[in-house]
Amino acid sequence: MLRRLVAGLAAIVLVVEAAVLVLVHIVLGRTTANQSMSIAGSDPDVMSKATYAMGAGMGAFLVLCAALAAVAAIRDRSPNRFGRIVLISGAVAHGVLGILSVALVGWAAFATTTLILCLLVLTLTLYADRPAGGGADPGGDTPPLPPAPPIGDLKPTSP
Repeated sequence: MLRRLVAGLAAIVLVVEAAVLVLVHIVLGRTTANQSMSIAGSDPDVMSKATYAMGAGMGAFLVLCAALAAVAAIRDRSPNRFGRIVLISGAVAHGVLGILSVALVGWAAFATTTLILCLLVLTLTLYADRPAGGGADPGGDTPPLPPAPPIGDLKPTSP
């Protein structure tokens, strides 16, 4: 129950974050285009279009992470290898964004990105893959393995 709740909450928060980041990039792109801003002689049109593209790329990536977390919550199963790689990439990105945001924006932005990082990491750890054959079942449903037969003339001895 907890892992479904965490994965669902992570999906909702990631969609909200994607919408906010796309909106911020639209505002930044329009500001760059309207004021004809240029850095070291760069073309302002290229800069504004690159800002739009960056916002769309980040938004799409976050929506993909949200979709993978939502699928994990709905199915109550661990994401496949591709899904885990994407969610790990999202967690790493939020770690880097958290470090940058504390210096550039402030502690509130750091707390927000760290909260999202924690939700992603918790989703990944709660849906950790179970060992295939050698591990014990946490529910205790599997019976213990019988002792191995003796090899050749060697027989187990007790001390």
